[in-house]
Amino acid sequence: MYDDILFPTDGSDGADEALAHALELAETHDATIHVLSVVDSTYLGSAAAEATTIESLQEQTEQVIDETVDEITDHGAAVVAEHRMGDPYEEIIDYAAAAGVDMIVMGTHGRSGLDRFLLGSVTEKVVRTADVPVLTVQLSGNT
Repeated sequence: MYDDILFPTDGSDGADEALAHALELAETHDATIHVLSVVDSTYLGSAAAEATTIESLQEQTEQVIDETVDEITDHGAAVVAEHRMGDPYEEIIDYAAAAGVDMIVMGTHGRSGLDRFLLGSVTEKVVRTADVPVLTVQLSGNT
């Protein structure tokens, strides 16, 4: 039923909790997990200082992907990883269509402030517009 599962992540606690669900689905359906992390360029200006910010965000994104890939492979699931820059919502939807994923699994709350990659509002937009089922996972303890 699910051969390819997209797991957008920003490395937040909400994303980590969603990963447990993605891993369970991958194990149940012998599916590949596609890890996607997006540097949110919609909040960046054009000053020279922003170049440092972009570099920092890209490094953080690569670290998040590496850690997530390691966890997935430790659980024995197949994994594909990619990082992008742009509007997270658009990049998630575009990747889902291009990769032909069967489901998206994502947290409802991501990071905020300068570390912002994914937001609750991103999840909401993905749920409303995705052409595939979207499993949203709320961080334990949130009401």
